[in-house]
Amino acid sequence: MKKIFLSIITLCIISSSCSDEFIVHDERGTQTLDNYFSTSEECQTFVNDLYKRAFLHYDWYQLIPGRLANETATDDAWMGNTGQDASGFIPAAQYLMTPNRMGYLSDLFKTRYENIGACNVAIVGIEKAPISDALKNQYLGEALFLRAYNYYDLVNNFGGVPLVLNPLSTSELKLERATKEAVYASIEADLLKAADLLKPSYSGADKGRVTKWASYALLARVSLFQEKWENAKTYANKVITEGGFTLESNFLNIWSVNNHNGVETILEAQTSSDSSKQLGNIMSTFTGARGESKDNFPSQSAADVMDGWGWCVPTSDLENVYLSENDVIRRRSTITKSGDAAYGDEVNNPTHIWDLKQSKSGRIIRKYYIPIATRRTLVSTYGNAPLNVPVLRLAEMYLTRAEANFHLGNLALAMDDVDLIRNRVHLTPKKGLVSGNNILKAIWKERRMELAFEGLRLFDIRREIDPDTNKPVIATLMGPTGSFVLYNTTLSTDKNETSNLKELQDKGIHFDISKNLVWPIPQSEIDRSGGVIKQNPNY
Repeated sequence: MKKIFLSIITLCIISSSCSDEFIVHDERGTQTLDNYFSTSEECQTFVNDLYKRAFLHYDWYQLIPGRLANETATDDAWMGNTGQDASGFIPAAQYLMTPNRMGYLSDLFKTRYENIGACNVAIVGIEKAPISDALKNQYLGEALFLRAYNYYDLVNNFGGVPLVLNPLSTSELKLERATKEAVYASIEADLLKAADLLKPSYSGADKGRVTKWASYALLARVSLFQEKWENAKTYANKVITEGGFTLESNFLNIWSVNNHNGVETILEAQTSSDSSKQLGNIMSTFTGARGESKDNFPSQSAADVMDGWGWCVPTSDLENVYLSENDVIRRRSTITKSGDAAYGDEVNNPTHIWDLKQSKSGRIIRKYYIPIATRRTLVSTYGNAPLNVPVLRLAEMYLTRAEANFHLGNLALAMDDVDLIRNRVHLTPKKGLVSGNNILKAIWKERRMELAFEGLRLFDIRREIDPDTNKPVIATLMGPTGSFVLYNTTLSTDKNETSNLKELQDKGIHFDISKNLVWPIPQSEIDRSGGVIKQNPNY
């Protein structure tokens, strides 16, 4: 294989995780791609690495802060940490982004293409590998799914991007952008092929790998995002009725360190507390309470204090949504306020306390919280949190089917799915209480409460068209007259947010619908292409 690839070759020969059981990290020395993929072990080693790079990258700055910066660009989250430099978050959170000032999103474009390059290497190499058809199908299916996932993230952040579907030489790297529709078509083709190749389930050491149901679930999501209502319904329904998944009876268990790959999970980013492998969930550190006090811990042990970085904290606006529905379970499973007991960890952490001078809202994301008992087992809390991150789960499929059914005119069926999700957290049914466009708004509200901080809110409010204004929902929330901006600047009485003005209260006021439905292409990428890649409008 006599080609020079993107900057991925040397980093692709180190194996990583996709399950607590099948984590390995063997050095492959100086072996090259000319003689790689000669055994099933080598094929698996290479594919295992693709998982980590797609979901929870080895280098904390590559993907995780960009994902959290996207959360801060919504009505769900503030930047949060008011004691440190926020320059990495400001461009997205305050809609001050330019091609030369992208903060933590500056590495996303490059990293996703490095991942895609690795997927392309895997696909070519595995197709020729002298291994069994069963293993070849599995590893090819996984590589195709992961390539599709990387493109899914690119197209939703930047719009149309170059399509690279084969390993390229240096003379072939300057590619024009494909249309958004062409990128989605490539994603769909990869996922359909992956669904044909992959098994319906794995167990034992392989539990946690991509299955055919993960392919159908991501197909359902990208179909919804494209307003392909019939396809979205078909794929979501297929996962719901044939996949064998069930909703967790206890909502909090979805993010439990003791419930990896639970009954609701279609796909999770796998983690491990093994400090030698850098396979922990760094989001738990990024979003953990900054300035934690050990005074509230009975043992007074330093091991009980995680002391996170305090970024990406929930807004009172999000909390108000839960309060409006009396949704105690999802509110407490999603948000912890300083001084409250950590939900589900009340015995060891009865009054979770941290430094409010360094916190915009005095809230943290409960979904990424590490319980005290687990903290006590860790060699280091930084980068070693064994908390899997849901990528796809069953509840999203119900809400996808509900939204598709609404647009297809099946209003009663849409509300059946909404009420099924509400029933899990003991809320009263809404069927018969809402009608017309209010059904659609009820579905969107349910998505916000159910899927908060799971990487979907920004993409949702960009794509959702407000039936009252015929504009994207984000345009009714952000900008000088946006409801979220006006709430924070004229209505909010939240004492933490309104008293800590080190983070500006008018977050979102600079939103511009003429450009901010996507982010700019990093100027460095345009320069690297010699100007072949064109910038998004109005940047």
